[in-house]
Amino acid sequence: MADPLESYYANVVDSVGDGVIVLDNAGVVTLLNPAAEELAGVSRRQAKGGRFDDIFKGEAALIDMVAKTVATGMSVSDHENIVLKRGGRLTPVGASTSPLLSSEGERIGTILLLRDLTNVRELEEAVRQADRLSSLGALAAGLAHEIKNPLGGIKGAAQLLEMEFPENEELREYIRVMLKEVQRVNLIVEELLALASPGRLKLGKVNLHRVLTDIVLLQRRATDGMEISFGQYFDLSIPPILADESLLTQLFLNLIKNAMEAVGVGGAVKVTSRVWADYSMTQKGERRARMVAIDIADNGPGIAADVLDHLFTPFFTTKSKGTGLGLAICQKIVSEHRGMIKVDSEIGRGTVFTVMLPLIQ
Repeated sequence: MADPLESYYANVVDSVGDGVIVLDNAGVVTLLNPAAEELAGVSRRQAKGGRFDDIFKGEAALIDMVAKTVATGMSVSDHENIVLKRGGRLTPVGASTSPLLSSEGERIGTILLLRDLTNVRELEEAVRQADRLSSLGALAAGLAHEIKNPLGGIKGAAQLLEMEFPENEELREYIRVMLKEVQRVNLIVEELLALASPGRLKLGKVNLHRVLTDIVLLQRRATDGMEISFGQYFDLSIPPILADESLLTQLFLNLIKNAMEAVGVGGAVKVTSRVWADYSMTQKGERRARMVAIDIADNGPGIAADVLDHLFTPFFTTKSKGTGLGLAICQKIVSEHRGMIKVDSEIGRGTVFTVMLPLIQ
């Protein structure tokens, strides 16, 4: 009969979210929890009884950390430089090794702890991008104000000039082109100001599913025979959140319209809501808040890796008539709500934009 205390400790180790690997003094794996199985890309049955150096062949940094602990009896950690190359994917991890001691203080093995840092790295990149946008925003505000004054003068002069010509005069058509282009420049300036202006959120209870459903309903009618199919998969247990409804509408409308443009005739757009369990936010003076994730997925051609790196950069666009400010403004809206936005895409396999917002009620 199994020892109840031993089973209890085994359950504790298996329930830990970080990877736990235990080696004996000969470097043979004696224990591997489920989180470690996933990170290492190897099953417990395959790993147990095998040499650590063989299982993690090619992961020189981890092998070196284990060797240092075995040689010195000291704990070693690295939370910056290790990337696991397992199962065809790269995973940044934080790792620490420490000696395993018996109740008599004798060293009987080595413990290796692995923590998946993927979400941490994504959050750090989101913060860096927000900082860059903040700096660009200050520049954009000054630039926009400097442009608006002469732009108003050009528009006024063109309108007065238009009145000087008879209705059928051919030159009036040139003036109409001038006014149209002035209006286009004015739209860009307004977008610049939207990017630069400080957040003034009008917070209220927002039903995300109602906002998303209304947007999808309107876009269905605007497809103009393109036969785009829309799928909606909502976790109805998600309650209304504290947010600015008009800004969230602008955010999701932009992302859904982008997805529609990407798929074209006969394409599919899927909108999903879920509680994101991988990360939660804590603001000083507030209780810990979980996150809600909204995925806008399309089955379009996907986005090349070199384009992905610049996707949220102001004025970067792949559209012939785009300003390159739409996604920058989306990121600003998400940042003002203390959330995150990320994109996963691969050529030929479509794109998923994920918006994460604090589940504050």
